[in-house]
Amino acid sequence: MRFASLGSGSKGNATLLETDSSCLLIDCGFTIKETERRMARLGRSPSDLSAILVTHEHSDHIKGVLPLARKYKLPVYSSFGTAEYDGMRAQECWRGLVLDSVQQIAGIAVTPVVVPHDAREPCQFIFEHRQRRFGLLTDLGSITPHIRAHYGNCDALLLECNHDVPMLRVGPYPPSLKRRVGGDWGHLNNEQAASLLESCEVPRLQHVVMAHLSEQNNTAELARAAVAPRLECSEALLSADQESGFDWLEIA
Repeated sequence: MRFASLGSGSKGNATLLETDSSCLLIDCGFTIKETERRMARLGRSPSDLSAILVTHEHSDHIKGVLPLARKYKLPVYSSFGTAEYDGMRAQECWRGLVLDSVQQIAGIAVTPVVVPHDAREPCQFIFEHRQRRFGLLTDLGSITPHIRAHYGNCDALLLECNHDVPMLRVGPYPPSLKRRVGGDWGHLNNEQAASLLESCEVPRLQHVVMAHLSEQNNTAELARAAVAPRLECSEALLSADQESGFDWLEIA
């Protein structure tokens, strides 16, 4: 199993996960043309996809989902609440997800995990294949005991490090947006992300990728300073960016 990112940030998000026999796209916040371009950079085309999974209905995660699904005739999986977006639930391509329940999608065991975020019925995902587990965890405002229980035994993590608290406090956002981003239903700050690792089997983690970094309220250096001390090997720590995401990472 391996994973890669087409891009990560407030301007668009999409993650690829593949095995020997399948390829999943998690979220698609880009146009069809841009998605095709970014997938080509990773040696893939939308025609290689088995399905699209959606975490929630915010535009930087969902705006390209239905156009891509229609063009390439792909099934789309989301929660029932997320599927209220743009009539998705009425589309022939849509498939419902039962949250916190393991489902088989293209030969991969997928668990959609409930998270606190200001969307209709948001979730994040755990993927398991051949006894290897990949956890995707972005777009949530707090680390709950429920999340700690689900993400404690992963072999790789894609983990939101959205903002640095002091930078957000003095940054350019209006007060209402600062409250939203920094609240329990907003986005994880660097220290919150780092705290998740206290519940993880850290020696098992082959990769930790810091994702969804704010271009206004964070830097990769600040995120790394918070997260790296919680890891046994800082070489396992990478960051995703908006333009280039990150290249394929193998989970051995």
